Amino acid sequence: MLGYIRIGDTRGTANVLFAEIAGTLARDGVALAGAVQINTDVPDCACDVDLRILGDDGPSVRISQSLGAGSKGCRLDPGALEDAVHRVSRAIEWADLLIVNKFGKQEAEGRGFRPVIAEALGAGLPVLTAVAADQAEAFHAFAGDLAQEVPVADALNWCRGALAT
Repeated sequence: MLGYIRIGDTRGTANVLFAEIAGTLARDGVALAGAVQINTDVPDCACDVDLRILGDDGPSVRISQSLGAGSKGCRLDPGALEDAVHRVSRAIEWADLLIVNKFGKQEAEGRGFRPVIAEALGAGLPVLTAVAADQAEAFHAFAGDLAQEVPVADALNWCRGALAT
């Protein structure tokens, strides 16, 4: 099962939602793998972006990098993202559910969490992610008939239902 929510115009909605879902399910005893995004506003910068790795006691991974004043390039630190992906991948074998903060540009290009999502689905693990409109075509090409859109209000219930099957 591959559930996804659409990322809307409200910045950070999926991040907050996934953090709440992960917290609730962890309290319920569900073994989680994945990553929840935490954005921290900082002066003179869009924000610092960290991934809290679910099911891993290690520190969060900062996946953003400072490129200096006036920079217009992507702030993603690809090496840090790959570190996060590796840590999440190690948890797939014992997890009940995978939560991936988003299917973004890296995943659309075949990198990032895309291989972990495929591995989890191949192992029969349900996956919940978020998809922005600009990555929707690539996501559907990757997911095919496996993708099921989940209304934001039903995301926790979708997870519980996926765990029950």
